[in-house]
Amino acid sequence: MTDAQFEQCMQRIRQGDKEGLREVYEAYIGYIYTIILDVLKNKENAEDVSADFFIKLWDIAGTYKPGNGHKGWMIRIARNMAIDFLRKRKREELSDLMEDAAAESETDSYGKSIYGGDHTSSVEEEVISDATLQDALALLNDKEREVINLKVLADMTFKDIAILTNTPMGTITWRYQSALKKLRRCGYETV
Repeated sequence: MTDAQFEQCMQRIRQGDKEGLREVYEAYIGYIYTIILDVLKNKENAEDVSADFFIKLWDIAGTYKPGNGHKGWMIRIARNMAIDFLRKRKREELSDLMEDAAAESETDSYGKSIYGGDHTSSVEEEVISDATLQDALALLNDKEREVINLKVLADMTFKDIAILTNTPMGTITWRYQSALKKLRRCGYETV
């Protein structure tokens, strides 16, 4: 699909024409699925997020600005949705871990914890550590955070990130090193 064809489909979507969305879906479902699968590494989750991508495309059709290349725009959306999925899943796992720890820290008839306090304190430390990491990541600019997310969460190579973001590899490695310096200042030695 050319940029002009994609733009016509987006105009039709903005007008509520589901046929425009169907055409984009048929042209790009495999492409979007591959991008999301590369980040998630799980077929079922990639299928779910890919379906959500086209629902989101319907909702955000008005934000598309022609002339910048529609594939790059779709890649950014798909990749960000996959990364958001991973973040949400990590938060859910941490929440489940905290609930499990709370259940384990029940007290006996003497008011003492049956399992001791060590497990709960490790959960608290993990929550504090996660919050601290979020604060540290907030210090990064959007492009540095994107490179860190793709490198660490998606386990992508610098070359893959450069291709995906249409950015020179030297710029990607520079952003990564810059981000690492900022994170080290917050106490994170390796990412």
